[in-house]
Amino acid sequence: MPTATDARGHPVSLSSPPERIISLVPSQTELLAELGLDGRVVGLTRFCERPEHWRSEKTIVGGTKQVDRDTVRDLAPDLILANHEENTAADVEALDAIAPVYVTEVKTVSGALDMIRTVGTLTETSDRTSTLVGKIIARFESLPDFPVLRAVYLIWREPYMTVGGDTFIHDVMQWGGLENVYGDQTRYPELSLKAISEQDPDLVLCASEPFPFHEKDKFTADLREALPSTAVEIVDGQPFSWYGPRLLDTPTYLKELRERLPTVRAA
Repeated sequence: MPTATDARGHPVSLSSPPERIISLVPSQTELLAELGLDGRVVGLTRFCERPEHWRSEKTIVGGTKQVDRDTVRDLAPDLILANHEENTAADVEALDAIAPVYVTEVKTVSGALDMIRTVGTLTETSDRTSTLVGKIIARFESLPDFPVLRAVYLIWREPYMTVGGDTFIHDVMQWGGLENVYGDQTRYPELSLKAISEQDPDLVLCASEPFPFHEKDKFTADLREALPSTAVEIVDGQPFSWYGPRLLDTPTYLKELRERLPTVRAA
């Protein structure tokens, strides 16, 4: 009987391998596809963009923060995958009355691997998750020791928001030799342009999601003006924040990023 304990400390016990799964988390939806569970996934959120064809083949149950509980109930799931950060406590509590809910909380690459293994246990695909985890570990362990750059990672604009030391993004940064300037803070601190400038970072990383810094030059123009001697780099947010099978590609992305970044601060 598949059994696990979730991030809330709640035991999740299934009487048999789940046949009707709903995923409320994009990274975990992508994981279910990687595990070959297409025929068992019946619902996902509108933010679950991969695999792309699932968006037209599966039932959309709302957003990550606004789950349509009636639609979930109508789908009669036997397992729901949720996340402490992406989904609301109110939704999760309501869904507990419908089906077993496994809530994850992923703050590190190591934690992501544990999550992948547990999803394998619950869905009886441990052979596949073991292979996947092994590949991810090998690729991360192959990363070199990069020269350290002090970096600010921005996820939002107006107001600017960064990431604290208790986030998954922070841990991925460390793997790339990027010292998080705000690693001594928690969650997602708001920043002023003046505060960023006063930190005098080597590097400012502007992520493509959730705020689309990459779409317009004006989104980074004020940063470049305020920090003329600091590299301001647009980065793909997914290698830094998606914690499912996308982790296979993260080490290569980090290597390529470091190859185009200055090794040391320009004089």
